Amino acid sequence: MIRLLIVDDEEIITDGLYEVLSKLDLELDLYKAYSGQEALLWLRRTRFDIVLSDIAMPEMDGLALMNVIRSDWPQCKMIFLTGYSHFETVYQAVQWPGIRYLLKSEGYNKLIETVGLVVSEIQEELRTAALLQSSKASQNAFDTLATGNYVRHLLFEGGADETMTDNFNRLRIEFEPRAPVLIALGSLSAAEAHRYYADRQETALRVKILSDTYLDEKSRCLGVIDRYGDLIWLVQPPDPCQDNRFERLSTFLEGTFELIQEACRQSLGIQLSVTLAKEPTDWKQLPTAYDKLRERQHLRAGDGTTMVQSVLLNGEGTAAQVRLRFPKEKTETLAAHLEGGRREDFLGLFNELTLSATEGGWTSAYATELYYSIALILLSYSNRWGEREKLPMSAGGLMQLDGYHSWKERYSVLRGLAEDLFEWRRDGEHNRAVTAIDKISAYIDEHIAEDLSLVRLADEIHFNPSYLSRLFKQERGIKLSEYIEDVRFARAKELLLHTDMKIAEIGASVGYEAPHSFTRVFKKWTGISPHEFREQAGKRREV
Repeated sequence: MIRLLIVDDEEIITDGLYEVLSKLDLELDLYKAYSGQEALLWLRRTRFDIVLSDIAMPEMDGLALMNVIRSDWPQCKMIFLTGYSHFETVYQAVQWPGIRYLLKSEGYNKLIETVGLVVSEIQEELRTAALLQSSKASQNAFDTLATGNYVRHLLFEGGADETMTDNFNRLRIEFEPRAPVLIALGSLSAAEAHRYYADRQETALRVKILSDTYLDEKSRCLGVIDRYGDLIWLVQPPDPCQDNRFERLSTFLEGTFELIQEACRQSLGIQLSVTLAKEPTDWKQLPTAYDKLRERQHLRAGDGTTMVQSVLLNGEGTAAQVRLRFPKEKTETLAAHLEGGRREDFLGLFNELTLSATEGGWTSAYATELYYSIALILLSYSNRWGEREKLPMSAGGLMQLDGYHSWKERYSVLRGLAEDLFEWRRDGEHNRAVTAIDKISAYIDEHIAEDLSLVRLADEIHFNPSYLSRLFKQERGIKLSEYIEDVRFARAKELLLHTDMKIAEIGASVGYEAPHSFTRVFKKWTGISPHEFREQAGKRREV
């Protein structure tokens, strides 16, 4: 969805624009601000794709707001809708690319046309965002190999020491080793065709190159590929030693990763889910932070498609730091498929590995080594993610080869266990999705008079707004905004029927501060005003 913020100090104009734009078939996620300062609070909270703003406002005018957007959200488009027609004001506004300027006298039709054009521009930019020239891809492949090996050394071998500054300089890593770093983990859910190791590596590299075009604007960023074929981003602000830089960077990353996800979907045909540390970590703590992100990525609600999940590294719970390294490269790939939830990839490689053993083409010693390697992968996974008690046999039974009559039977047992683990994982994702949506529904019921914007609700469960919107529709079958309207309507009817509260008070109690807004929406629901509804109900009771 395209997130659009309407800013005007005249309430009737802001509400009118909101109502007009809400009727367009453009998949807009709309927000309102009645001053430049209120708009600034929204912009510090989340990313917006379009800001539709007046210029002449008290305290903070539209041009000052434009300067903030240029600094914090350079991808954001602006439309100035104003009564100003002075040349200097217009000239100052249109010097920045992405600015539109409309006079209020031009009417709603011109506004609707302009918003439609800007939405089309944004969609086209997302489709063409991946400027993957072959030469750039080759250079990035070489750089990624060297820096990737060093970052993996920091992550998996605890390599943060006094040599970091020298290593950063020699590898041209433009980070400050004395300052902390933010870490993010990206999981690729590519098309079923991407089943080979080389395909996944190439796909991950393309995503890295694309993400660099977005993240380099406001940060120092280094993206590498981990041993599971997923992406790791290490990010610092341009000046990591200044106060509050990391807090602002975290907000920037949440919004920008949403853009990267959409660009990946449109230009590369790839679904990307992101798990992002909410606070920075010291370089020596990177292994622990990485394990925590992997844990939260695995325990996500739903399938994670288009998800940007934020994680408090200092919160309760720690990741199980199990780093088993198996003797064969293909069994490591098998473990990566299990960890990544790639069922078809896992079973395909499993069949490939076990075919010779089951047909008697391998020696007993080699078949035994393969059996125990796969059994340990399954046992390690079940221990790490709390599935151990679900296994139909004990660990001792799994490790007893004498309990089976043939290699075919032994490997059949392992395959069955693997399929069970994948099934339990899918069930867990669904159950966590249901729990998250139930929590949001309960929050809406209890706070119906408060701010129920998509951004506010997403904050409540630490999801990004787009993912919450998609997950709610997937689980409940209706849009989140429709559900909120249904709850407000039901509560308003109940209060009109069973209390003597004034209509303005009822409107405020269900989230409408302006009485005329409540009356307008109620009439849209029922075809009559709240006053008429109450009168008709009273007459029916008398009869």
